[in-house]
Parts: sequence; structure tokens; C-alpha cells
Amino acid sequence: MGDYRDGSVPVGLASAADVDAVARSLARELLALPDVRAVGIALIEGGGRRLRFLPVAPGGMQADWCHIDAYDDVPLTGVVRTGRAVTGDLDSFAGRYADLVAVQVAAGTQALAAFPIPGVTAPLGGLLVYYERRQDFGGEQREVLETLARHAGDAVRRARARGAATPSTSERPEVDASVRSASLGLEDDARAPGLARRFLRRTLAEWGVEDDPVETAELCLSELVTNAVIHAGASSELTLTLDDGMLTVAVRDHGGAGAAAHPVEDDDPMRVFGRGLVLVDALADSWGADRDEVGTTSWFVLDLPDGARSAAS
Repeated sequence: MGDYRDGSVPVGLASAADVDAVARSLARELLALPDVRAVGIALIEGGGRRLRFLPVAPGGMQADWCHIDAYDDVPLTGVVRTGRAVTGDLDSFAGRYADLVAVQVAAGTQALAAFPIPGVTAPLGGLLVYYERRQDFGGEQREVLETLARHAGDAVRRARARGAATPSTSERPEVDASVRSASLGLEDDARAPGLARRFLRRTLAEWGVEDDPVETAELCLSELVTNAVIHAGASSELTLTLDDGMLTVAVRDHGGAGAAAHPVEDDDPMRVFGRGLVLVDALADSWGADRDEVGTTSWFVLDLPDGARSAAS
């Protein structure tokens, strides 16, 4: 095992054909680090609503994926949300992560580290490492973890660009019949934002979603589609998903590795790109964008209020 700081990429990560292989290769590399007793790998799914999580201990490489709700207050959701690493002795987290600490103390953990797996504009997920001894988390140790996380992010994007982001059929969770989804192809055309808004209004009306959430979704969607038309110069696909009172709206363009979406704040009142994404940032419960060799996926999530939830059930 090397320290990865010389630019070398672990063979397993470099050759991983799908996201499952990426996660298991990363787990093997982490378990080979000094004093590591267990690890976990998480990747964002469901438009940022949850994390798909693989917990792994030595000898336990056949562990199954499970899910973490994005609103759970645990180290991984924190690093994915903020993009900042969390490290320390276990007792330093007792005030915030009391349940997790209690379980890990019983398991023999004395320290933990959680690092974001970086995407182009926002984290793709995170890695979690449990240590059997206290750690100083000095510069070299942090650099190794950051480098592994960066290599993992590159590997995930390569796998997704090859169309291998979906787990194998044997591992794919059953589709909940209550989850509603609809898609619309959009051309690279100035009329695309209007077509997208009308499709959204019609679809949400059929699903029983009304009033303010629809208006908010229209505003945010218009910005995402406009951004795709202006900056991708290619066709795109709009996907709406309604799952347990959470509306996820995603726009996937096919413009290749072009400019990725990011909010920009400045004093130019005529700026549209960037300022519109600041609007999305302000109105949506969560949002993000990820770029790969195929194009960019921009998405936002709205947590529907109780009245809209009832209408949509």
C-alpha cells in the first residue's frame, strides 16, 4: 500500500467498471491504513435525499448496501452537505452524535474521520473511517485520506460516464409503487424552459401537487433548463420524481464536460447565469450539480408541506 500522494491511483479504483466496484476498492484501500478497524462508503442518490451506504469491516467485504437519510445528523451527512472533513477522538463527538458514539465505543472505536468524496461542483458522497486507537490526524494522514477520496470521486464519474451507475439487478432495491416519476426530452432551443414549465405544471397537477410548491418548482426548473440551453448547447432530459412528500427535479444535459453550474454573487444586475442559481439555492431545500464526460446533471429537491403531501398521496 502506498501513500497515493505521488499521483499514483490504486489499481482497483483505476479499473473499477461500476460504482459498486469503486466502493469496494476504496474500502480495501482504507482498511489497509494503520489502526483502521472499519470503514463506510456513502454516495448521494435520490436527488440528494439520501445516501447509499456500504459499511465494511475487515473480512466483511460482502456487506450489503443500505441507506442513510440525508437529514440524519451523522458525520457523513455533515461532510456531504458542507464539503468539509470531520476528524477527532470519539469522545469529542459525544455531545452531537451520542447514539453513534455509544455504538462505536462498544465496538472498540476510539477515533473517526469522515471526508467528502469530491464531485465537480459538490460532493458525490463521503468516506468514513473508524480507528481502534486515538489519532493525531496530522497533515500527511489527512492528505492520504483526501487523495483517496479524490481518486474515488474520479472513479465514480468514470463509471457513471460508462452508464454503470445503477447497481446490478440482484442488488437493486425493489421499486416502491408509491414513487412517481416522469421524464421529458428537451431540445437545445429557447423554447425549452417554457416547455419544461408546462410539463411540470401538468404532471404535478396529475399527481395532486398544488399551489406554492408548484410555483417554486417552476422558478427553479426554469433556471436549470435555461442554464442547460445557454451553456451546454445540447439536448437535455427533465426528470420529475415524487417520493414520500419529496419532489426531486433533475435536468441532465448532453453537452459533454462543459461549464458546470455554480452560484455566483456579484453586483451586476444584468447577470442571469449564476444569479439564477443563487435563486435555486435560496428556494430549494437542497440542490446540486455533477459533471462528467457525458454532460451535467443539475437537480433540486423540495420538501412538500403537509397540505401538498396529502394532495399528492
